[in-house]
Amino acid sequence: MPTDKYRPPEPLAVLYREFATQEELDAQYDVSESVADATEYAEFYTEKSREARGDLDCRLDVSFGPTVAERLDVFPADRPNAPILLFVHGGYWHSRSAEEFDFVARGPVSAGVTTVVMNYALCPEVSIDEIVRQTRAAVVWLADHASEFGADGDRIHVAGHSAGGHLTGMLLTTDWAGKYGRSADVIEGACTISGLFDLEPFPYTWLQPKLQLTWDEVRRNSPIRHLPDDAPPLLVSYGADEPAELCRQSEDFLTAWQEHGLNGARLPQPGANHYTAIEGFLDADSRLCSAIVEQIED
Repeated sequence: MPTDKYRPPEPLAVLYREFATQEELDAQYDVSESVADATEYAEFYTEKSREARGDLDCRLDVSFGPTVAERLDVFPADRPNAPILLFVHGGYWHSRSAEEFDFVARGPVSAGVTTVVMNYALCPEVSIDEIVRQTRAAVVWLADHASEFGADGDRIHVAGHSAGGHLTGMLLTTDWAGKYGRSADVIEGACTISGLFDLEPFPYTWLQPKLQLTWDEVRRNSPIRHLPDDAPPLLVSYGADEPAELCRQSEDFLTAWQEHGLNGARLPQPGANHYTAIEGFLDADSRLCSAIVEQIED
């Protein structure tokens, strides 16, 4: 008779949470695979942005820092001392530009909110550390120069999509007084859309050759690890049809935010995917745009 006792197979090692392979993580974080044709959305963004630049008053490629990439597209509202909405675009930190997202100005500007679309340098030419620095520098520049385009530098709000949602989260962790000599409330309110708040999975994914993240950078640049003790009101939004991990990232961040005693609210977008979750910026009466404007005017 065999004498060896049955030994169950060794459990698979996990890379992140319940995910054991890169393929499993890529299926969650390669958002282009979550829709039938991602290029259609890119073309839509580009066309609507071209129309916005043609229809709205705008000042393009305004420099806010020493490098060519550090520039802003400014869409002034027809209103004295208008509040400001700074929009930070997505593209997983390695692609896209402000030019492709200028369409987000249409809804807020029609509601009397000066809208500024930020451009930044991309990985792997620069690190995520540097992109975070550029995003913070854009806020400081706006606070100092808002009057040059008729806006109020004391009324800055921020919204960001995807990687821009991550960068918005990083803005909220900033020690504005200690690092920049600014008031802690330099940002009055924020909205993250389909944001990424824990960078731990990304070194295991298809993105790592582009991002070249170190573990120190992962820890330093994960907003969920650096919740502030005081912060402005936050709206957290995402499309209900996005990959489960993107929905979870937003839900976990909102839960952590609220449990830390901070003012946060969920902004549901039923039927929206990762790309359509920002189309509400085209219409001031949309669920997304009206909620952001309401936060700004509150």
